[in-house]
Amino acid sequence: MTKFDTNAFGPTIAGVLADAQPMSLGAGAPNSHIAERLGRFEAGDLFPDGTIGDPGMAMACLSALWLRHGFLDRSHTLSQGIHTPTGSYWHGVMHRREGDYANAKYWFRRVGDHPVFARLGPVARDIAAQGDGPAARAVAAQDAWDPYYFIDMCEIAVGAGKPDDLLWCQVQRAEWEILFAYCYRGALQGRDN
Repeated sequence: MTKFDTNAFGPTIAGVLADAQPMSLGAGAPNSHIAERLGRFEAGDLFPDGTIGDPGMAMACLSALWLRHGFLDRSHTLSQGIHTPTGSYWHGVMHRREGDYANAKYWFRRVGDHPVFARLGPVARDIAAQGDGPAARAVAAQDAWDPYYFIDMCEIAVGAGKPDDLLWCQVQRAEWEILFAYCYRGALQGRDN
């Protein structure tokens, strides 16, 4: 996987992501020192010249930033207003992190076969290949990204008291980065799905 370069998203987003803490598989603790700063932004403020081609994708970026910093409720409020597969994707990730796994699966059923799955599958396989145990081997052997299996792995890790399990946190971070980059490009190009 290529390195996620926060500077590629402009100074506003790079600044917000500079303060990001590692994401827990569970709800984790909100990164409270960023709340006031992030709360001042409208979706258009995230983009260098304020021009966006797709307001829904720009809103998905804002929802993603709230989620990245552990503000699940703020992310939820935004993502549930984005009536696209991409909005449903962020909505599903939020429910997965809050521990409502059945609801997360419901939202992933609404996602369908999202375009980021094609990129995420190989990245998740590469990460899992570095892991140990049957679950990691199962992901390493998958032909395609399976969001339901990943939800199950997160549920098992959190249930076992391991919400910071390194392997699954790395997969989750890759998922966030790939989906965020997709949303950012879509917001600029006016393309949502």
